[in-house]
Amino acid sequence: MWLDEVDEILKGYLPYYILVFLPIFMLSSVSASHELPVYRMQHYDLHGVPFGSRSAVVNLEARTISTWSSSRHCVVTRLTDLTLETFRNICAKAGALIIELPKNLSNFSGEEGQQLLTLEHKMYEQDTSIPIYFSQYDSTIDDIIKELATQSDSHNTKSSAAEALFSSISANGYQIVISAVGSTAVTEAKIATMHGHLAGYKPDGKIPTIAIVTHYDSFGVAPELSFGADANGSGIIIMLELIRLFSGLYSDPKTRGKYNIVFILAGGGKINFQGSKKWLEDQLDSSEGSLIQEAAFVLCLDTLAASDTIYMHVSKPPKEGSPASVFYRNLKLVGEKYSSVAVEGVHKKINLAEDILAWEHERYSIRRLSAFTLSTIKSHKDFWRSTILDTKDNLNVDRLVRNAKILVDVLGKFVYEVPDNGAFGGGWDVNPEYIKSWLNHLASQPRSPQLLVAKDNLILNTLLDDFNKYLTEVKVTYNVPEKRDPDYQFYGSTRGSLTIYSVKPAVFDLFLTLAITLYLVTVYFAITYIPNVYSVCCMLMKNQKMKSK
Repeated sequence: MWLDEVDEILKGYLPYYILVFLPIFMLSSVSASHELPVYRMQHYDLHGVPFGSRSAVVNLEARTISTWSSSRHCVVTRLTDLTLETFRNICAKAGALIIELPKNLSNFSGEEGQQLLTLEHKMYEQDTSIPIYFSQYDSTIDDIIKELATQSDSHNTKSSAAEALFSSISANGYQIVISAVGSTAVTEAKIATMHGHLAGYKPDGKIPTIAIVTHYDSFGVAPELSFGADANGSGIIIMLELIRLFSGLYSDPKTRGKYNIVFILAGGGKINFQGSKKWLEDQLDSSEGSLIQEAAFVLCLDTLAASDTIYMHVSKPPKEGSPASVFYRNLKLVGEKYSSVAVEGVHKKINLAEDILAWEHERYSIRRLSAFTLSTIKSHKDFWRSTILDTKDNLNVDRLVRNAKILVDVLGKFVYEVPDNGAFGGGWDVNPEYIKSWLNHLASQPRSPQLLVAKDNLILNTLLDDFNKYLTEVKVTYNVPEKRDPDYQFYGSTRGSLTIYSVKPAVFDLFLTLAITLYLVTVYFAITYIPNVYSVCCMLMKNQKMKSK
């Protein structure tokens, strides 16, 4: 009577079988396919104004630019396929955005490169609530984008609703999951600024001072991708070469200059020059006296390998015969030795109505110091100052070495009052290998401001070691934002881990559920009525035998 036993088992336990095996079948349609790091868009506040992406966690279905439709979708696209209008539409209505970067960022120039720079600038300028991440080029993501786009084209070309439904059921889908710490505010973000000096000698009077300033941070649409080889890696490198060469001369009493030279390596340059602001407050508002209270001039270095023209940016044209005027004249004279180099002056008044300053020298000019910025960029609005495209591969090393030689000669000409041919030569010339070594070090690590606020940052410690090696009375000051009304605010989670799950679409889950349910119901009823069917068959066979007799 095995049929009776089967009947009892299925009647008693079939509901439990459905509860156990149905989820197993459902889960069999999901599998982890790929995992890789992704980099979150900038997220910070500056003078109370929010910038960048405000969210971090993602768990949504992947769609392309042409197929997404709601906040339940995470748009996955290539940077080259994104437009400003599409980006704004996605930020307003989609759930998240993942942007795949090109395989080689050094291939963009001319109009195409300018379009990418414009798009990048508008991205982090906008405040958006959705999570936005960037990924390095990855063949898996690229294949997923192609597959999702192909499925969309195939679905649109189906001739009937049945074909479209079958295509939807058989297609693969992808679930995007990014595990990241919530975007919480970073407390006690200290921005370090270091300074040291070389003591000059002048037997017949007070020794004047020259201040040389540059900032060490970089900026781009994503903190972890902001390497800043030119802006402002070039400024750091040229300052370090000036320190190396002039410290050698100043170490010998016979060649010590008639000026004190103060070197200031400031933080927070990309967030309205907060490091210079704090350093000036400490120097000029203290009762102990200042290193630059009566400085001949303050020379700021910013982005010095972008073009063959060296611009001297000033807030107020220097008076004829003043130290700044003499420096500019020397700059033009030295520049004339190089056929490819041009030197131009750019005058821009400080707009006190704006919170954001254009150039670092404006921090010093506001405090009534003679200051100017040397840069190979003409306008402070040039997007090259803040881009992830600013990598070592996109920097002209020969131009950087040449401009370093020009500035060394100009400063030597001014300090030593050399009539011609500069002050250096032979063993005191610029060292290209030293420059390349620092370039490799600085451009291999992102230097966005929020990444450099840790106490023992490797980059800052390396720079501080170089200051201590060549300069005297090296000190470090820190800018800590006020708690009630901070000038700037950073947020955590600059990167995350992206997991892409290969899944079937929701319509497949529905179809699978109906199919399994129908199958189990059929089996249940078949087994339930097998005894009756068996009895009927036996009776029919018995009647057939009786008739045959």
